[in-house]
Amino acid sequence: MNRRDFVKTGAALLLASGAGSFKNVFAQDEPIRIGLMAPLTGVVASGGREIMDGFHLWWKENGSEVAGRKIEIFEEDDASNPDTALQKARRLIQQRKVHMLVGNLLANTGLAVASFVKTTGTPYFIPVIAADDLTQRQRIPNVIRVAGYSASQMPRPLADYALKQNFKTAVTISQDYTFGHEQCGGFCQTFTEGGGKILDQLWHPINTADYSPYLSKIMTIKPDVVYSVQTGADGTRVVQQWSNFGLKGKIPFYVAQNVADQSVIRTMGPEVEGLISPAQFCEGRQDPANKKFVETYEKAFNKFPSLYAFTHYTGAMWITEAIKKVNGNVQDTDAFLKAVREVELVDSPLGKKVTLDAYGNPIYDVYIRKVVKRPDGKYWNEVITTYPSVSQFWKYDPEEYMKQPAYSREFQGYDKTKS
Repeated sequence: MNRRDFVKTGAALLLASGAGSFKNVFAQDEPIRIGLMAPLTGVVASGGREIMDGFHLWWKENGSEVAGRKIEIFEEDDASNPDTALQKARRLIQQRKVHMLVGNLLANTGLAVASFVKTTGTPYFIPVIAADDLTQRQRIPNVIRVAGYSASQMPRPLADYALKQNFKTAVTISQDYTFGHEQCGGFCQTFTEGGGKILDQLWHPINTADYSPYLSKIMTIKPDVVYSVQTGADGTRVVQQWSNFGLKGKIPFYVAQNVADQSVIRTMGPEVEGLISPAQFCEGRQDPANKKFVETYEKAFNKFPSLYAFTHYTGAMWITEAIKKVNGNVQDTDAFLKAVREVELVDSPLGKKVTLDAYGNPIYDVYIRKVVKRPDGKYWNEVITTYPSVSQFWKYDPEEYMKQPAYSREFQGYDKTKS
Protein backbone atom coordinates (compact mmCIF):
# COMPACT_ATOMS: atom_id res chain seq x y z
CA MET A 1 0.00 0.00 0.00
CA ASN A 2 1.48 3.38 -0.94
CA ARG A 3 1.55 6.33 1.40
CA ARG A 4 -1.42 8.14 -0.14
CA ASP A 5 -3.65 5.06 0.10
CA PHE A 6 -2.45 4.50 3.66
CA VAL A 7 -3.34 8.05 4.65
CA LYS A 8 -6.79 7.81 3.03
CA THR A 9 -7.50 4.44 4.62
CA GLY A 10 -6.25 5.57 8.00
CA ALA A 11 -8.38 8.70 7.90
CA ALA A 12 -11.47 6.69 7.01
CA LEU A 13 -10.89 4.27 9.90
CA LEU A 14 -10.36 7.10 12.37
CA LEU A 15 -13.51 8.89 11.28
CA ALA A 16 -15.50 5.67 11.41
CA SER A 17 -14.36 5.09 14.97
CA GLY A 18 -15.14 8.66 16.00
CA ALA A 19 -11.45 9.24 16.69
CA GLY A 20 -10.77 11.90 14.09
CA SER A 21 -9.29 14.24 16.72
CA PHE A 22 -6.80 11.54 17.72
CA LYS A 23 -5.26 11.70 14.24
CA ASN A 24 -4.36 15.38 14.67
CA VAL A 25 -2.96 14.84 18.16
CA PHE A 26 -0.79 11.98 16.89
CA ALA A 27 0.38 13.98 13.89
CA GLN A 28 1.33 16.94 16.03
CA ASP A 29 3.43 14.69 18.28
CA GLU A 30 5.50 13.45 15.33
CA PRO A 31 8.72 15.18 14.30
CA ILE A 32 8.57 17.27 11.15
CA ARG A 33 10.66 15.37 8.62
CA ILE A 34 12.57 17.31 5.95
CA GLY A 35 14.35 15.67 3.03
CA LEU A 36 17.46 17.65 2.06
CA MET A 37 19.11 16.84 -1.26
CA ALA A 38 22.38 18.12 -2.68
CA PRO A 39 25.31 16.86 -4.78
CA LEU A 40 27.82 15.55 -2.24
CA THR A 41 29.91 13.76 -4.86
CA GLY A 42 30.95 14.87 -8.33
CA VAL A 43 32.12 18.15 -9.84
CA VAL A 44 29.85 20.47 -7.80
CA ALA A 45 30.20 18.60 -4.51
CA SER A 46 31.72 21.63 -2.76
CA GLY A 47 28.58 23.66 -3.49
CA GLY A 48 26.45 20.75 -2.32
CA ARG A 49 28.31 20.61 0.96
CA GLU A 50 27.67 24.32 1.51
CA ILE A 51 23.97 23.74 0.85
CA MET A 52 24.03 21.27 3.74
CA ASP A 53 26.12 23.56 5.96
CA GLY A 54 23.86 26.59 5.46
CA PHE A 55 20.65 24.65 6.05
CA HIS A 56 21.91 22.88 9.16
CA LEU A 57 23.38 26.09 10.60
CA TRP A 58 19.93 27.69 10.82
CA TRP A 59 18.47 24.74 12.71
CA LYS A 60 21.50 24.49 15.00
CA GLU A 61 21.07 28.14 15.91
CA ASN A 62 17.33 27.76 16.50
CA GLY A 63 17.09 24.51 18.43
CA SER A 64 15.75 22.19 15.70
CA GLU A 65 12.23 22.66 17.01
CA VAL A 66 9.33 24.77 15.72
CA ALA A 67 5.83 25.15 17.18
CA GLY A 68 6.56 22.40 19.70
CA ARG A 69 7.63 19.87 17.04
CA LYS A 70 11.12 18.48 16.57
CA ILE A 71 12.78 18.86 13.18
CA GLU A 72 14.40 15.79 11.63
CA ILE A 73 16.54 16.26 8.51
CA PHE A 74 17.33 13.37 6.18
CA GLU A 75 20.22 14.00 3.78
CA GLU A 76 20.58 12.45 0.34
CA ASP A 77 23.32 12.84 -2.28
CA ASP A 78 21.80 13.50 -5.72
CA ALA A 79 25.26 13.06 -7.34
CA SER A 80 24.36 15.82 -9.86
CA ASN A 81 22.41 13.16 -11.74
CA PRO A 82 18.67 13.54 -12.51
CA ASP A 83 18.03 9.78 -12.34
CA THR A 84 19.76 9.59 -8.95
CA ALA A 85 17.89 12.68 -7.75
CA LEU A 86 14.57 11.12 -8.74
CA GLN A 87 15.46 7.87 -6.97
CA LYS A 88 16.48 9.72 -3.80
CA ALA A 89 13.36 11.90 -3.82
CA ARG A 90 11.19 8.80 -4.16
CA ARG A 91 13.02 7.16 -1.23
CA LEU A 92 12.61 10.24 0.97
CA ILE A 93 8.87 10.52 0.28
CA GLN A 94 7.90 6.86 0.23
CA GLN A 95 10.25 5.38 2.83
CA ARG A 96 11.30 8.27 5.07
CA LYS A 97 7.80 9.78 4.88
CA VAL A 98 9.19 13.31 4.75
CA HIS A 99 6.74 16.19 4.90
CA MET A 100 8.74 18.31 2.43
CA LEU A 101 11.79 18.29 0.17
CA VAL A 102 14.45 21.00 0.01
CA GLY A 103 17.51 21.56 -2.13
CA ASN A 104 19.27 20.22 -5.23
CA LEU A 105 21.75 22.39 -7.08
CA LEU A 106 21.74 21.71 -10.81
CA ALA A 107 18.70 22.45 -12.96
CA ASN A 108 18.51 18.94 -14.41
CA THR A 109 18.18 17.39 -10.94
CA GLY A 110 15.67 20.01 -9.83
CA LEU A 111 13.50 19.53 -12.90
CA ALA A 112 13.49 15.75 -12.37
CA VAL A 113 12.37 16.11 -8.76
CA ALA A 114 9.81 18.79 -9.65
CA SER A 115 8.19 16.47 -12.20
CA PHE A 116 7.94 13.76 -9.55
CA VAL A 117 6.44 15.90 -6.77
CA LYS A 118 3.87 17.20 -9.24
CA THR A 119 2.32 13.74 -8.91
CA THR A 120 2.69 13.45 -5.11
CA GLY A 121 1.80 16.98 -4.01
CA THR A 122 4.80 17.05 -1.66
CA PRO A 123 6.04 20.60 -0.94
CA TYR A 124 9.38 21.10 -2.70
CA PHE A 125 11.49 24.16 -1.93
CA ILE A 126 14.25 25.15 -4.36
CA PRO A 127 16.56 27.89 -3.04
CA VAL A 128 19.10 27.38 -5.87
CA ILE A 129 17.32 25.79 -8.86
CA ALA A 130 16.79 28.77 -11.17
CA ALA A 131 14.99 27.42 -14.27
CA ASP A 132 12.61 30.25 -15.21
CA ASP A 133 9.60 28.17 -16.15
CA LEU A 134 9.36 26.38 -12.79
CA THR A 135 7.78 29.61 -11.54
CA GLN A 136 6.44 30.81 -14.87
CA ARG A 137 4.97 28.92 -17.83
CA GLN A 138 5.24 25.45 -16.26
CA ARG A 139 4.52 26.42 -12.67
CA ILE A 140 3.84 23.61 -10.21
CA PRO A 141 1.88 24.93 -7.19
CA ASN A 142 3.79 22.82 -4.63
CA VAL A 143 7.21 23.85 -6.00
CA ILE A 144 8.27 27.16 -4.45
CA ARG A 145 11.54 29.04 -4.85
CA VAL A 146 12.03 30.23 -1.26
CA ALA A 147 15.13 32.47 -1.00
CA GLY A 148 16.07 31.65 -4.61
CA TYR A 149 15.75 33.41 -7.95
CA SER A 150 14.68 32.74 -11.51
CA ALA A 151 17.59 32.76 -13.95
CA SER A 152 16.56 35.81 -15.97
CA GLN A 153 15.66 37.83 -12.85
CA MET A 154 19.13 38.96 -11.73
CA PRO A 155 20.65 40.18 -15.03
CA ARG A 156 17.83 42.63 -15.71
CA PRO A 157 18.89 45.20 -13.08
CA LEU A 158 22.50 44.61 -14.15
CA ALA A 159 21.61 45.53 -17.75
CA ASP A 160 19.80 48.62 -16.50
CA TYR A 161 22.88 49.54 -14.45
CA ALA A 162 25.08 49.09 -17.54
CA LEU A 163 22.86 51.48 -19.49
CA LYS A 164 23.17 54.03 -16.69
CA GLN A 165 26.97 53.84 -17.09
CA ASN A 166 26.35 55.04 -20.67
CA PHE A 167 27.36 51.70 -22.18
CA LYS A 168 25.82 51.44 -25.63
CA THR A 169 27.16 48.09 -26.88
CA ALA A 170 27.61 44.69 -25.28
CA VAL A 171 28.80 41.15 -25.96
CA THR A 172 27.75 38.11 -23.95
CA ILE A 173 29.85 34.99 -23.38
CA SER A 174 28.15 32.05 -21.75
CA GLN A 175 27.94 28.33 -21.25
CA ASP A 176 25.65 26.90 -23.91
CA TYR A 177 22.78 25.49 -21.84
CA THR A 178 19.48 26.61 -20.36
CA PHE A 179 20.81 28.58 -17.38
CA GLY A 180 23.12 30.55 -19.65
CA HIS A 181 20.40 31.10 -22.24
CA GLU A 182 18.00 32.46 -19.62
CA GLN A 183 20.57 34.67 -17.88
CA CYS A 184 21.73 36.15 -21.17
CA GLY A 185 18.14 36.54 -22.34
CA GLY A 186 17.22 38.66 -19.33
CA PHE A 187 20.29 40.84 -19.84
CA CYS A 188 19.89 41.21 -23.61
CA GLN A 189 16.18 42.00 -23.57
CA THR A 190 16.56 44.69 -20.92
CA PHE A 191 19.70 46.15 -22.50
CA THR A 192 18.23 46.41 -26.00
CA GLU A 193 14.85 47.72 -24.84
CA GLY A 194 16.80 50.45 -23.03
CA GLY A 195 18.52 51.49 -26.24
CA GLY A 196 21.65 49.30 -26.10
CA LYS A 197 22.94 47.06 -28.86
CA ILE A 198 24.13 43.46 -28.61
CA LEU A 199 27.11 43.11 -30.96
CA ASP A 200 27.53 39.36 -30.55
CA GLN A 201 26.69 36.40 -28.32
CA LEU A 202 29.40 33.78 -27.80
CA TRP A 203 28.36 30.31 -26.62
CA HIS A 204 30.76 27.64 -25.43
CA PRO A 205 30.45 24.09 -24.07
CA ILE A 206 30.40 23.47 -20.33
CA ASN A 207 33.89 22.66 -19.03
CA THR A 208 35.74 24.64 -21.70
CA ALA A 209 39.49 24.73 -21.02
CA ASP A 210 40.67 27.37 -23.49
CA TYR A 211 38.79 30.65 -23.94
CA SER A 212 41.35 32.32 -26.18
CA PRO A 213 39.20 32.06 -29.37
CA TYR A 214 36.32 33.82 -27.61
CA LEU A 215 38.51 36.44 -25.93
CA SER A 216 40.30 37.20 -29.21
CA LYS A 217 36.94 37.83 -30.83
CA ILE A 218 35.90 40.16 -27.99
CA MET A 219 39.15 42.12 -28.44
CA THR A 220 38.30 42.53 -32.13
CA ILE A 221 34.68 43.56 -31.52
CA LYS A 222 35.57 46.07 -28.73
CA PRO A 223 32.17 46.34 -26.98
CA ASP A 224 31.53 48.84 -24.20
CA VAL A 225 30.82 45.98 -21.76
CA VAL A 226 30.93 42.17 -21.62
CA TYR A 227 28.49 40.02 -19.67
CA SER A 228 29.61 36.48 -18.79
CA VAL A 229 27.54 33.59 -17.42
CA GLN A 230 29.47 30.64 -15.99
CA THR A 231 29.13 28.03 -13.28
CA GLY A 232 31.73 25.93 -11.47
CA ALA A 233 35.29 25.72 -12.79
CA ASP A 234 34.35 27.62 -15.97
CA GLY A 235 33.89 30.73 -13.85
CA THR A 236 37.40 30.42 -12.45
CA ARG A 237 38.94 29.79 -15.89
CA VAL A 238 37.14 32.69 -17.61
CA VAL A 239 38.20 35.19 -14.95
CA GLN A 240 41.80 33.96 -14.95
CA GLN A 241 42.08 33.98 -18.73
CA TRP A 242 40.35 37.37 -19.02
CA SER A 243 43.12 38.78 -16.82
CA ASN A 244 45.93 36.81 -18.49
CA PHE A 245 44.72 37.96 -21.92
CA GLY A 246 45.17 41.57 -20.86
CA LEU A 247 41.47 42.44 -20.97
CA LYS A 248 41.15 43.26 -17.28
CA GLY A 249 40.84 47.02 -16.90
CA LYS A 250 40.34 47.56 -20.64
CA ILE A 251 36.73 46.40 -21.08
CA PRO A 252 34.26 46.41 -18.16
CA PHE A 253 33.57 42.78 -17.20
CA TYR A 254 30.12 42.05 -15.76
CA VAL A 255 29.34 38.52 -14.60
CA ALA A 256 26.51 36.36 -13.29
CA GLN A 257 26.47 36.13 -9.51
CA ASN A 258 27.82 32.57 -9.70
CA VAL A 259 31.11 33.85 -11.13
CA ALA A 260 31.64 36.39 -8.35
CA ASP A 261 30.38 34.05 -5.64
CA GLN A 262 32.54 33.13 -2.67
CA SER A 263 32.64 29.54 -3.92
CA VAL A 264 34.80 30.92 -6.78
CA ILE A 265 36.59 34.04 -5.54
CA ARG A 266 37.79 32.73 -2.15
CA THR A 267 40.40 30.60 -3.93
CA MET A 268 41.56 33.34 -6.34
CA GLY A 269 43.66 36.49 -6.28
CA PRO A 270 43.81 39.98 -7.83
CA GLU A 271 42.15 38.79 -11.06
CA VAL A 272 38.74 38.83 -9.29
CA GLU A 273 39.04 42.41 -8.05
CA GLY A 274 36.52 44.70 -9.72
CA LEU A 275 34.09 42.03 -10.97
CA ILE A 276 30.54 43.46 -11.16
CA SER A 277 27.56 41.16 -10.58
CA PRO A 278 23.88 41.25 -9.49
CA ALA A 279 22.56 39.17 -6.57
CA GLN A 280 20.05 38.99 -3.74
CA PHE A 281 23.02 38.28 -1.44
CA CYS A 282 26.09 40.39 -0.78
CA GLU A 283 28.42 39.16 1.96
CA GLY A 284 29.86 42.65 2.47
CA ARG A 285 26.47 44.30 3.05
CA GLN A 286 26.65 45.99 6.43
CA ASP A 287 23.09 45.83 7.77
CA PRO A 288 22.77 44.02 11.15
CA ALA A 289 20.96 40.87 9.96
CA ASN A 290 23.39 40.22 7.11
CA LYS A 291 26.46 40.97 9.24
CA LYS A 292 25.26 38.55 11.92
CA PHE A 293 24.71 35.77 9.39
CA VAL A 294 28.11 36.27 7.71
CA GLU A 295 29.93 36.42 11.04
CA THR A 296 28.12 33.33 12.36
CA TYR A 297 28.89 31.35 9.22
CA GLU A 298 32.52 32.46 9.16
CA LYS A 299 32.95 31.45 12.80
CA ALA A 300 31.39 28.03 12.14
CA PHE A 301 33.21 27.20 8.89
CA ASN A 302 36.21 29.57 8.74
CA LYS A 303 35.14 31.13 5.42
CA PHE A 304 32.62 33.59 4.07
CA PRO A 305 29.30 32.04 2.98
CA SER A 306 28.58 31.28 -0.65
CA LEU A 307 25.29 31.70 -2.49
CA TYR A 308 24.57 28.01 -1.80
CA ALA A 309 24.94 28.37 1.97
CA PHE A 310 23.08 31.68 2.09
CA THR A 311 20.03 30.55 0.15
CA HIS A 312 19.58 27.41 2.23
CA TYR A 313 20.10 29.22 5.53
CA THR A 314 17.47 31.81 4.59
CA GLY A 315 15.33 29.10 3.00
CA ALA A 316 15.26 27.33 6.38
CA MET A 317 14.29 30.64 7.97
CA TRP A 318 11.39 30.99 5.52
CA ILE A 319 10.19 27.43 6.17
CA THR A 320 10.35 28.06 9.92
CA GLU A 321 8.06 31.07 9.66
CA ALA A 322 5.56 29.07 7.62
CA ILE A 323 5.56 26.20 10.16
CA LYS A 324 4.79 28.73 12.89
CA LYS A 325 1.87 30.09 10.86
CA VAL A 326 0.20 26.66 10.78
CA ASN A 327 1.15 25.90 14.39
CA GLY A 328 3.23 22.95 13.25
CA ASN A 329 0.49 21.24 11.24
CA VAL A 330 2.50 20.60 8.07
CA GLN A 331 0.38 17.51 7.34
CA ASP A 332 -2.25 19.89 6.03
CA THR A 333 -0.30 20.47 2.84
CA ASP A 334 -2.66 23.07 1.39
CA ALA A 335 -2.59 25.18 4.53
CA PHE A 336 1.18 24.83 4.85
CA LEU A 337 1.84 25.87 1.24
CA LYS A 338 -0.53 28.81 1.70
CA ALA A 339 1.45 29.82 4.78
CA VAL A 340 4.72 29.59 2.83
CA ARG A 341 3.32 31.89 0.15
CA GLU A 342 2.17 34.39 2.79
CA VAL A 343 5.47 34.66 4.67
CA GLU A 344 7.00 38.14 4.74
CA LEU A 345 10.59 38.26 5.96
CA VAL A 346 11.49 41.66 7.36
CA ASP A 347 15.05 42.80 8.15
CA SER A 348 16.51 39.39 7.40
CA PRO A 349 19.73 38.54 5.54
CA LEU A 350 17.53 38.61 2.40
CA GLY A 351 16.86 42.34 2.86
CA LYS A 352 14.39 44.81 4.31
CA LYS A 353 11.27 43.00 3.11
CA VAL A 354 10.88 39.83 1.05
CA THR A 355 7.66 38.27 -0.23
CA LEU A 356 6.67 35.70 -2.83
CA ASP A 357 4.83 36.61 -5.99
CA ALA A 358 1.72 34.73 -7.13
CA TYR A 359 3.93 32.25 -9.00
CA GLY A 360 6.12 31.15 -6.09
CA ASN A 361 9.20 33.29 -6.74
CA PRO A 362 10.63 35.91 -4.33
CA ILE A 363 10.41 39.65 -4.81
CA TYR A 364 13.34 41.33 -3.10
CA ASP A 365 16.12 43.88 -3.37
CA VAL A 366 18.83 43.06 -5.89
CA TYR A 367 22.30 44.37 -5.15
CA ILE A 368 24.74 45.39 -7.86
CA ARG A 369 27.99 44.19 -6.28
CA LYS A 370 31.70 44.76 -6.80
CA VAL A 371 34.47 42.42 -5.67
CA VAL A 372 36.93 44.33 -3.48
CA LYS A 373 39.99 43.42 -1.46
CA ARG A 374 39.56 43.74 2.28
CA PRO A 375 42.27 45.04 4.63
CA ASP A 376 42.91 41.43 5.69
CA GLY A 377 43.69 40.47 2.10
CA LYS A 378 40.51 38.48 1.50
CA TYR A 379 38.13 39.28 -1.35
CA TRP A 380 34.40 39.78 -1.01
CA ASN A 381 31.48 41.59 -2.62
CA GLU A 382 30.33 45.05 -1.55
CA VAL A 383 27.16 46.88 -2.62
CA ILE A 384 27.47 49.54 -5.33
CA THR A 385 23.76 50.24 -5.69
CA THR A 386 20.44 48.61 -4.81
CA TYR A 387 17.42 47.87 -7.00
CA PRO A 388 14.45 47.56 -4.63
CA SER A 389 11.69 44.93 -4.90
CA VAL A 390 12.80 43.21 -8.11
CA SER A 391 10.29 40.73 -9.55
CA GLN A 392 11.10 37.82 -11.84
CA PHE A 393 8.93 39.68 -14.37
CA TRP A 394 10.92 42.90 -14.02
CA LYS A 395 8.56 45.71 -15.14
CA TYR A 396 6.40 43.55 -17.40
CA ASP A 397 2.85 42.37 -16.83
CA PRO A 398 3.30 38.65 -15.93
CA GLU A 399 0.62 37.28 -18.22
CA GLU A 400 1.77 39.38 -21.16
CA TYR A 401 5.40 38.50 -20.49
CA MET A 402 4.71 34.77 -20.50
CA LYS A 403 3.24 34.99 -23.99
CA GLN A 404 6.75 35.39 -25.36
CA PRO A 405 8.83 32.21 -25.78
CA ALA A 406 11.09 30.96 -23.02
CA TYR A 407 14.65 32.15 -23.50
CA SER A 408 16.82 29.87 -25.61
CA ARG A 409 19.85 30.19 -27.83
CA GLU A 410 17.47 31.14 -30.64
CA PHE A 411 15.29 33.56 -28.63
CA GLN A 412 17.12 36.15 -26.54
CA GLY A 413 14.38 38.74 -26.22
CA TYR A 414 15.50 41.07 -29.00
CA ASP A 415 15.48 41.31 -32.80
CA LYS A 416 18.97 40.13 -33.78
CA THR A 417 18.61 41.62 -37.25
CA LYS A 418 18.44 45.09 -35.71
CA SER A 419 21.19 44.65 -33.14
